[in-house]
Amino acid sequence: MDTVTVEPIEPGRMAAGCESCAAHNAANLRRLGVDMSDWDYVVALAGNPNVGKSTVFNALTGLRQHTGNWPGKTVTRAEGGFEYGDARFKLVDLPGAYSLLATSLDEEVARDFILFGQPDVTIVVVDASRLERNLNLALQVLEITDRVVVCLNLIDEAKRHGLTIDERHLARRLGVPVVPTAARTRQGLDELLQTVSDVATGKIICKPHRARHESPDLKAAADEVEADLHRLYPNLPNARWVALRLLDGDEAIIQAMQRGELGDLTRSAPDSEAVNVIRLEAAPA
Repeated sequence: MDTVTVEPIEPGRMAAGCESCAAHNAANLRRLGVDMSDWDYVVALAGNPNVGKSTVFNALTGLRQHTGNWPGKTVTRAEGGFEYGDARFKLVDLPGAYSLLATSLDEEVARDFILFGQPDVTIVVVDASRLERNLNLALQVLEITDRVVVCLNLIDEAKRHGLTIDERHLARRLGVPVVPTAARTRQGLDELLQTVSDVATGKIICKPHRARHESPDLKAAADEVEADLHRLYPNLPNARWVALRLLDGDEAIIQAMQRGELGDLTRSAPDSEAVNVIRLEAAPA
């Protein structure tokens, strides 16, 4: 079947979709507190604080939302839903985060949901008037998942400040759709919904830009750990990112491996008692 490749991308562009589109792992989502029994796709909503993320969430879900806490966390969570076309989408509003390197509980929750929950689409909301500041998070999300739509919000504020953004050029550089919006006035939301639907159903296939600036020693070590991850978890979609975090000594990722969360994503034999181990040892000086 024909597909749309984001090289370049024109948000909303149509093509015939794939036959197996849902990327989410329903069992793992349940463990993260998300019930998918009445929903076709799960969409994560990520972004820095104060970029209008809550406005986007409210505009898409209306009154069909509820709040609570993340399982085992004191961090507030919000979920909502919307229908588009013939599909039902559950939208999960992630805590505002500046980074996915998990320097705070909010950032850890956001990172873990994208990494372990494997949402069908992640919308990254950025402030069009402060784009450079927001792209750090967007690029980190692109390291974890290739099913991303960038919501270029507050485009009206950017215009008031005399800023013009070429969203098509930005989409080509990032390798994912970029949709300009002004959520307060619902500008661009129809196009955002169409684009999210197209990514979820496979009508748009993203090819995100991923920067690689690794020294020869780091590359060799990362290649070795990544190969071990692929051997232990053949279907893990973000093995390189996990390998780099393990080498960086990321305690949350190390604990996730020890708890078996990485294995939960791809385990084909739930009753297996086998234990998978990757050893990270410091090289002698």
